[in-house]
Amino acid sequence: MSAREFVVLGTASQVPTRHRNHNGYLLRWDGEGFLFDPGEGTQRQMLRAGVAAHDIDRICVTHFHGDHSLGLAGVIQRINLDQVPHPVTAHYPASGQVFFDRLRYATAYRETVRIDEAPVAADGVLAKGDAYTLEARRLSHPVESFGYRITEPDGRRIRPELLARHGISGPDVGRIQRDGVLDGVTLDQVSEHRPGQSFAFVMDTRLCEGVHALAAGCDMLVIESTFLDEDVRLATDHGHLTAGQAATVALEAGVKHLVLTHFSQRYTDPDAFERQARAAGFQGELTVAQDLLRIPLPKRR
Repeated sequence: MSAREFVVLGTASQVPTRHRNHNGYLLRWDGEGFLFDPGEGTQRQMLRAGVAAHDIDRICVTHFHGDHSLGLAGVIQRINLDQVPHPVTAHYPASGQVFFDRLRYATAYRETVRIDEAPVAADGVLAKGDAYTLEARRLSHPVESFGYRITEPDGRRIRPELLARHGISGPDVGRIQRDGVLDGVTLDQVSEHRPGQSFAFVMDTRLCEGVHALAAGCDMLVIESTFLDEDVRLATDHGHLTAGQAATVALEAGVKHLVLTHFSQRYTDPDAFERQARAAGFQGELTVAQDLLRIPLPKRR
């Protein structure tokens, strides 16, 4: 199992189909799990995908339309039933607090796990640690919606040939990494810059500033493409993107791996989304998401 991978639990938009469950996605990021937009049926899809309640550390809801949030009730109850041994933090639009409360307490159950509520009211950083920074950006949809981005801090990659040139080996390698200097030799002299990885999750939205900010330079961009390009007016009217629009965002942002998802039930040919994304000029890695697909994050740049 990859230490960083994206697990697709569902890919339908408003109406599920025989082959597509409502939304649901889990990002494994080293030892943490981010559950995004758990729609109806997410708990069963987790079982089919080999995802346990114990894998969830954060729940990130973009907005409170049913296909993105009706699974919250079951997921939260499962977290408590399984007595997950760590607190779970839930992020969601602050304006939807009443909906979160209704879903969290939809039926009677025994609370055994601490669920920390961390509603999102504006653009900005939601959490920051050694492994990543989690931030949110406002999107453009008929109800308040936020996209999420996870960014790893930049680091240094040790170059063995440079260590050898300066006669550094054994325990001294750890010392120069820890202290930044050893006998006049600096860490910069034996290593190179390593950009941190980044991941962005963009659901229901029209084109807007937030979409571009989330996508900028991402290693992996998961983005809705509810409609095909010929239905762009419908997309705009209902606050969505087309396959071509999503691909153009990725192209302009320098995205390495583009994942398209959240497909309208009106379309039966998933290959059409790939064709339109390629026609828009995107030449990077491209995945048209399918339920239960596992996608490793790209290799480091």
